[in-house]
This record gives sequence, C-alpha cells and structure tokens, in this order.
Amino acid sequence: MISRIKASPWVRGFCRCLAKGFGWFLSKVERMGWKKRVAWVCFITLFLLWFFSLPKPLFAPSYSTVVTDANGTLLGARLAADGQWRFPVSDSVPYKMERCIVMFEDQYFWYHPGVNPVSIFRAIRQNLSAGHVVSGGSTLTMQVIRSCRGHQVRSFSEKFIEMSMALRLELTYSKSEILKLYLDNAPFGGNTVGVRSASWRYFGRSCDNLSWAESALLAVLPNAPSLIHPGKNRQMLLEKRNRLLKKLQEEGVIDEESCELAISEPLPDKPQSLQFAAPHLVDRMRAAGKNDKVIRSTIDYTLQKRVESSVAYFKSVYSQNQVQNMAVVVAETRTGNVLAYCGNAGYDQEDNNHVDVIMASRSTGSTLKPFLFNAMIEDGELLPDMLQPDIPIQIAGYRPNNYERKFDGAVPAKEALARSLNIPAVLQLREYGIPRFMDYLKRMGITSLNYSAEHYGLTLILGGAEGSLWEITGSYASMARTLLRYSDARAYAEEDIHPLRLTAMPEEEKVRLRKEAPLFQAQAVWQTVNALKEVNRPGIANYWRLFSSSRLVAWKTGTSFGNKDAWAIGVTPEYVVGVWVGNADGEGRAGLTGVSHAAPVLFSLFNQLPATTWFREPAGMSEIEICAQSGYRKGINCPESKVVKGYEPQFETRPCPYHKIVHLTKDEQYRVNSSCLSVSEMTHVSWFVLPPSMEWYYKKHSTTYRELPPFMPGCNPDENTLPMEFIYPKESGKLFIPKDIDGKRSEIVFEVAHRNKSAVLYWHLDNVYLGETSEFHQMGVDTEVGIHVMTVADGDGNMITKKFEIVE
Repeated sequence: MISRIKASPWVRGFCRCLAKGFGWFLSKVERMGWKKRVAWVCFITLFLLWFFSLPKPLFAPSYSTVVTDANGTLLGARLAADGQWRFPVSDSVPYKMERCIVMFEDQYFWYHPGVNPVSIFRAIRQNLSAGHVVSGGSTLTMQVIRSCRGHQVRSFSEKFIEMSMALRLELTYSKSEILKLYLDNAPFGGNTVGVRSASWRYFGRSCDNLSWAESALLAVLPNAPSLIHPGKNRQMLLEKRNRLLKKLQEEGVIDEESCELAISEPLPDKPQSLQFAAPHLVDRMRAAGKNDKVIRSTIDYTLQKRVESSVAYFKSVYSQNQVQNMAVVVAETRTGNVLAYCGNAGYDQEDNNHVDVIMASRSTGSTLKPFLFNAMIEDGELLPDMLQPDIPIQIAGYRPNNYERKFDGAVPAKEALARSLNIPAVLQLREYGIPRFMDYLKRMGITSLNYSAEHYGLTLILGGAEGSLWEITGSYASMARTLLRYSDARAYAEEDIHPLRLTAMPEEEKVRLRKEAPLFQAQAVWQTVNALKEVNRPGIANYWRLFSSSRLVAWKTGTSFGNKDAWAIGVTPEYVVGVWVGNADGEGRAGLTGVSHAAPVLFSLFNQLPATTWFREPAGMSEIEICAQSGYRKGINCPESKVVKGYEPQFETRPCPYHKIVHLTKDEQYRVNSSCLSVSEMTHVSWFVLPPSMEWYYKKHSTTYRELPPFMPGCNPDENTLPMEFIYPKESGKLFIPKDIDGKRSEIVFEVAHRNKSAVLYWHLDNVYLGETSEFHQMGVDTEVGIHVMTVADGDGNMITKKFEIVE
C-alpha cells in the first residue's frame, strides 16, 4: 500500500517507519497496563481521525460552461451555478505559471511535507513583532486545505487543523497534483476562481499561452484577491508583480532581457466578457448540462466571425422593413459537423435577439418539396420530365394557389420544383399519401411532426407543418451525403442519415450508423439535386446568375403563409448552408420571402466559403426511354421518344397518358367516329391531348401545342371526348360562401375550360338559367345552403354537370 502512495520520498519513508513502529507496538501491547492501553487507544483513535480527515472529494464545485472551437479557441463561457467563473479542471500546470506561483507563495514547496516549520516560526516572530497578524506561514498545501474547508475564520485552532490536514494531503497527492488543486481553486478577484478562468477573464487567452509578466500577475493575485486586482489598486498590483519578476531573474529562472521586457508590459484593464462568438451555441451547451469539462465543438472560429459579420450587415438592411431576426447554420456535408452557428442577429434582449431561432419550430414553407420529389422518384411514381398539372384546384375545401397566382396548365416535375410551384406539389402529395410522406420525413430526422396526417392535410407540403432550421438543414445534408457515399466511397465511410453535429461523433456511434440501411437512393438524389441546381425564378436580380456562373449549388427557398418565415437552404459536396429570416415573435412583413431575403444571405455566405465542386454522377444510373412531349415513360402511342439517365425502381412509372389515337378525315380537318364515317375513310393519328382544364392554360404558354380539330358536322362526340370540363370546383363536395370585409356574403366563382376558343357556354343552376359566357367562362353564384346542381352546355349540345353542397 505504501508503495502506491503518490507522495514525496520523505513522506513515503515516514510511512514505512510508522508501519514498522505499529508492528512493534502490537507486540508490546499485551504487557501494558490498562492506563497505557487507554492512552494508546486514544492515540490510535486520533491517528485514524487524522488519517481519514480528508473529505472525498476535496472539492465538489459547480463549473462554468466553457465552449471552444475545433482548434481550442474559446467561443464563450457561462457562470457556474454558484455565480462564479470557474473553468473545468485541467490535466497539467503551465511551466511559467508553476515557476511564478511557487516562487511567490512557497519557495520550498517541492521539499517540505506539507508544513514548513521555518515559515511557521518566521510568521510567529513577525506577528509578535508587529503586534498583529502580518503573516500566516501557510504553504501551498495548507492553502489548498483552507480552500476546501471554505476559508474558515482564521484562528490558532483552525491553523492547527490546516497543518494536520496538509500533512495528510501530502500522503495521498503528489506535489504536482497539489499545485494543480491550488491553481484550480484559488480566488483571483471578484467572482473569478481558478487560474484558467482568470487567464481568460484578464487576458483573453489560455494560461498555456501567457507571457512571464502575465503569469507573474496571476501568481500574486490570490495573495490578496479582495484588496488588489486589475480593476483597482493598480499601482500596488504592479509593484508586487515586478518584485516577483525581479526575483525570478535573481534565481536564474529568466534572464535580464526577459525581465525588463516583462516589467514593461502594462497591466490589463478590467475583466473581459467571456463571450467571443456563437453565444446561442454556448447557451445550448449549458442547457444540455455539459459543464463538467471544456467542450471542444466543431465550430471554425474564423468562419463563425465572418458569418456573424454578414448577418449583422443584412440585419441592418432588413430592419428598415421591421424584419429583425435571422439565423444561419453552416456545416460540412460529409460529416454534418457544424462550422458556424449563428442563432440570431445579435445577443441582446432587444428585438428578441436572445432567442436561438436555429432550434425554434417555424412554418417550413416550401422547404420540404425536394424530399417529396425525391421520394416519388425512388418509389417509381415520378420522372423529372413528367408533366404535372398546374391548374386551379380545390380539394375538400382547400384551395391552394401558386405564389405568383398564375397557372401554366402543365409543367415538367423538375421545373415545378425549381420554380417552387404549389399546385403540382399539392397534387403530388395527394398521390403519394400524407401518412406515407410523414413517415419518410420522420425517418430523415424531422421530429416536429407531432400531429396526425389529418391535422396537417395537404398543407403539409406548403408550410402547414413546423420544422427547425437545425433539422431541415441536416436533412438536406443527409440527402446529399448519399451521393458522396456512393460516388466517392474512398473519401466517405459514414452512414447517410444523422443530424448535424456540434461535437465529434464517438466511434461507437459511427459503427452503429454504418449498420443501418440507407434511406435515400443515390440515383434518385442525383436527379433531385440537379433539379435544385436549376432554381431560377422570374424576377431574381442578375446577381444570382453571376453567382451561378462561379459555382454550382443545389438550393431551395421557402416562404410561410403571411410572410412570417423566409428560408433558403443550399448544399454542395463540401458544405450545407441553412438561412432563416423573419421576426422571432411571428410578426409577418410585406415582401418577406425566401427569394428576396434569405437567398441573398445564402449566396453571400457561399461566396465566403472555399471553392466548391459538384456532385459526381453515381454508379447504377439506368437508361429510361421517355415520351419526348410528356416526360412519362414511352407509351405505345408516343410518336417520338428520347433516352434519359435516371433511377430504375422496382416498379416502372406509368406510360404516357396523353398521346391518344384520334380518328380524322383524310384532310385531317375534322374528328370523326364510326357513327358518321366508315373506318376505311378515316386517318388514324397519334395526338398529344391534354385534359381541357390543363389545355386551357398550357396552350397560352406553348407555341407547339396543337389543339384537336373539331368534330365533323353531324358526328356526335363520345362521352369521353367532351371538349370542356370544370376547372373550379374540380370535384363534387361542400363549398363555403365567402364573406367580404363588411360581413356581407360574396359569391362562389365557377370556372369551365373549353377547347374551342369561340364557344359560347350556357349556365343553369338547378335548371334555372343564369346566363352565358364567351372566351373566359366564369360564373358567380350566391345561393342558399343545401345541395345544388350546376349544368353547363355549349352550342353543339355538349353538357357537363357538377353537384355540390353549400354549407355555412
């Protein structure tokens, strides 16, 4: 046991002698009288009390939350629970600090057993001569005991206790450990405890990097921390520091030149704030209870400061429109390690800047659309070039609209995503299924979907759900990480799906993730990021085009209902950047959109990052033959096709539904059927035919679209070839009569599309004639609560009906 004691050789020799003496005592105790035995029992009892007198642990303080960047640069710290600046303990003592503190406090520290008799007798003599206490004669070991006992009132009995416990401390702890205990718990003025917190408070850097002058200053502070510190009695403090420096020179620790240079250094000003960067991140770490050690984060301090500077600039611009808050997160795509964490546009109480918006749940806007696009490609329900309906719709009382309130009739799926069109996205979600999509999002790491699919409905894809910038940005990184995994396996070995990280991932966590089945298919993700690469909305300034020529970024914006949230998220093989702009209190502002507010911040930040590359095409891409006009898989009636590379799921996508065989007269001027013309006199042609409602809008934008010829006079069209259909309401169901601002009932506007531009339509409600329309076929209706039937007929006798119910 004695061989394991971490004390000086002198103390270990003393213990060996004590053990031998105890053995001799046991051999003699049988011959002692009862008085001697009592005396020895008392002695042994006192000895045991002394031996077990040290508290366990010696110190049990609360520590400050201390967060550094990836290279050890301090980002910030928070007070410990007891209101002290006390940094977590370290493993060693810096050389300069060791020499200074021993020289000033206890020159014979390395030689005495915890108590220095010479110092004790000298202190007694000085105190008697002065008539009052001027010296305590305490060693560093005794001062450690005094600290762990809570700085009891000075008295002879307390001094005796400190001396006895100091001797006991030296039996258990090495000299280096005792010195470290002293420096970690000594007071350094005000509410600063420990040399490491003092170093940052007074000098703004670690004690490992202090100069001789700075180390000497900290060495003299614990001697009288309440009397002198850098904030007061500066001359007295300067004299004490310089005396110590000269003593170090006399003892040969430093040379004369070093001493003179150290003496010339000024004293620091008042203690500094321990918040240098990423204040919301430090708060987040503190809330997580990570305060028992220094937290080395993944943050890049230099990049963090650049991001904060950019956010401050854009805040000054946007605040003119009363847009006060902003959040940015920048991370590595490959690892998910966060490089910059800017939780808001400042850190004061004004304008709610203290709120960490990165972790706040906000309306997602259109930011979830790429995930639906990717999911449908993976499941064989969509191809990037596949035409999607873009027409006015109403589904179960829900009537979505595009942001620009315009319709194209039919749009390729990848263009609909790039332009962030709402109607195609809503129809895609209805086809894919809301519960199915919610499950997909949850497996990606979106944890904020706490309600049922019925609660969110189809608004889920347009911002009806809430999500945090942290999770959404992490999901974009996870999706892109799939491409890195399967296109560059040598450079990447982690699993695809995991959240962003603020600290390094433990190895066991990496092993667990590698065993999980991947969620994304790399070939589908390749098509998704290429669609996002083409984002180019009308009205965007030429700045974005200049930017896109310098580097490729897959990016998506989002705007919540009421202009309360503006999003922009971009990803490259190297970085993912997420931006949110708005007001933390939920106040909307006119003109606040992802394009106008969040995208400029996004591109500004990408411009400050190192050069980026583009994703490599993954292996396993299939060649798919698609219809040249519709983008669907080629059908039997498609006259032209093209081969594209894409993802080949287990189940093939649907063939083209729009190319149909139509029967025409020989001159192709009229459509016919067997009721009016024999088959031998017909010409059979493959024709690209959109439904009337899609055709109505599509032909306005497409110069190549050919309308179907009219039926030959005397030919009755089939029921399936009616030239008109309802645009609104699309389906039968319940309708609500809207009310104006003054509370008066307004009208429901019915709308019909007809293939013939010159057709005149006749409207009837419950067999009561309402009127006729030409060119633009809309009819306002204000009727009673109940079930009704709308009938619309054209001049050729074609007729369509719609049954609906008016409810309050």
